[in-house]
Amino acid sequence: MAYNLLKGKRGIIFGALNELSIAWKVAERAVEEGAEILLTNTPVSIRLGSINHLAERCGAIVVPADATSVEELEVLVDKALEYFGGKIDFVLHSVGMSPNVRKNIPYEVSNYANMMKTMDISAISFHKLLQVLYTKNAMAEYGSVVALSYLAAQRTVEGYNDMADAKAMLESIARSFGAIYGRKHKVRVNTVSQSPTMTTAGQGIAGLDKLFAMADDLSPLGNASADDCADYIVTLFSDLTRKVTMQNLYHDGGYSQMAITPSVLEAYGKGRE
Repeated sequence: MAYNLLKGKRGIIFGALNELSIAWKVAERAVEEGAEILLTNTPVSIRLGSINHLAERCGAIVVPADATSVEELEVLVDKALEYFGGKIDFVLHSVGMSPNVRKNIPYEVSNYANMMKTMDISAISFHKLLQVLYTKNAMAEYGSVVALSYLAAQRTVEGYNDMADAKAMLESIARSFGAIYGRKHKVRVNTVSQSPTMTTAGQGIAGLDKLFAMADDLSPLGNASADDCADYIVTLFSDLTRKVTMQNLYHDGGYSQMAITPSVLEAYGKGRE
């Protein structure tokens, strides 16, 4: 059901790869709520994914850009301003990748060249994006920038590897840049800490199926799906959340506030037996 929450608004969606992507769901929901969007991803992701199909469905254009390149981000933002014929109302940063995770290199023996790539892609790219938007004064007043995070930024989730470090940096960037952006241009910057989600990227994390099941058992409301996440992010793009900024917002069915439940305790006891 649509509520016209984004009627007349214009935004950029980073990171849609295929129908499993949270960014894909956000793009669809944003358009359903009346927004006009521009889609972007790296050239290789565009070739390997199906973002052009999404663009057709949403009446959007696709502009290739590497989120780790300031020069490419500058071109992207300039094209967005030209395409929209005005300032940008919202941006979703759904960008993350760890070579150490992909290569199954344990955290305790991390390859540091890989770790630096993880930080650049998964966290520093967010700072680069915000810096380009800020420098070009590209965001409308009370515009909204949202990045996707995860609980491992705050608490240890073994196996999440250096992505946990990157998410912690991502959340710090949202606070630090959010203070400046809000004061100078009334732009909101937040992160959303989503439940374990069966995206293409998420499935590369060892043991995600078990983590998914455990989180679902612990969460009073159950895991939040990619569709649920899209609904939530749309509210953060809307005028209903004009005074929400510099926050890491948990969207996980209550999992982040739980310690143990009778069902999980029982299952653990059976396993010990």
